[in-house]
Amino acid sequence: MKVMSDTWLCAPQIFNGFSLLDNHAIQIKEGIITAILPQSEMPINAKKQSFDGIICPGFFDIQVNGGADVLFNNQPNKAGLAKISTALRQAGTTHWLPTVITDSPDVLTATCDTIMENYGTMGIAGIHIEGPHIAIERRGTHKSRWIRPFDDHSLTQVTKLRSRNIPVLMTVASEMMKKGEVARLVEMGVVVSIGHSNANAETTKQTVAEGAQLFTHLFNAMSQIENRDLNVVGTAINSDRYCSIIADGFHVDLGLLGLATRARPVADRMILVTDAMPTVGGSDEFMLYGNKIKLENGRLINSEGSLAGAHITMLEEVRNMVQKVGQPLETVLRMATSNPAMLIKLGGSIGKIQVGSMADIIVISANLKTVSCVT
Repeated sequence: MKVMSDTWLCAPQIFNGFSLLDNHAIQIKEGIITAILPQSEMPINAKKQSFDGIICPGFFDIQVNGGADVLFNNQPNKAGLAKISTALRQAGTTHWLPTVITDSPDVLTATCDTIMENYGTMGIAGIHIEGPHIAIERRGTHKSRWIRPFDDHSLTQVTKLRSRNIPVLMTVASEMMKKGEVARLVEMGVVVSIGHSNANAETTKQTVAEGAQLFTHLFNAMSQIENRDLNVVGTAINSDRYCSIIADGFHVDLGLLGLATRARPVADRMILVTDAMPTVGGSDEFMLYGNKIKLENGRLINSEGSLAGAHITMLEEVRNMVQKVGQPLETVLRMATSNPAMLIKLGGSIGKIQVGSMADIIVISANLKTVSCVT
């Protein structure tokens, strides 16, 4: 949908990235937000477009493996990124981190090179490198052949990305990193996340102390809470760091997600991620590491019977968290917009609606069932 220049967008509710505003309007001139006012204060002869539902910043997903029959690992080029981006945008996600999972050094190089070439286009806001420096015991669907300790090759790829100020999120297992390696990445500006880890609480806390800022897909592929050790899950929930979650009801029981969200000691430290695979906006199967992954009753299953990513959109996760988990709408919308933007330290329009920013706006129906991009 094209918004005309010098237009006021009106809706019953506007979510500005932090709070819901009732009966407000947004003025847009040449793609820039120039005013946010109560509708009663709009100029009398203002040109306006009215929408039912909720005006909201576009969703920001920091963990996207693929979409539209494309897996980023398998097709690390502009054409593949364009297809994924189109599928995401149709579901309200306007910014995202293409995610490369554990693979050969050549695949890591290729994905990093294509991000350098396409960063800033198609909603690409950086890259998420998930593995290969993970625990084999908690690898999930990641290929064990390519799992390895942190090495010079990965450091080289991250260094070239950061030399161009491209945001990098990197998921590692604490036990696969030597002392000081996480701190070195953090000093470079990398957002380090703990995930696919079998570490105990003490080892996990050491990685947090070195500057890790996130836990990847809480509960999944990490050591669970025990009566004598918090392990990764308990340490994550108790910490002031961010935790990403997959709210599809398959990766984690939705009631448990509600329990964990309520238990966090600091507000707004939860982030929705889809972990989306090629079936989102595509067919019901794809190839991963040469093996067929099938969509069965909403689950993506590999030949070992393990979950292989997710088949869900950000809007569906928002609806689950509000309608099934019982979280407040404002809280959940922050999990899909401003919380990830704060983690990745992105300024500008991503995750928020504010005067002076580029308009990056979606409209969500009041029942949270449909979404459309309007800018």
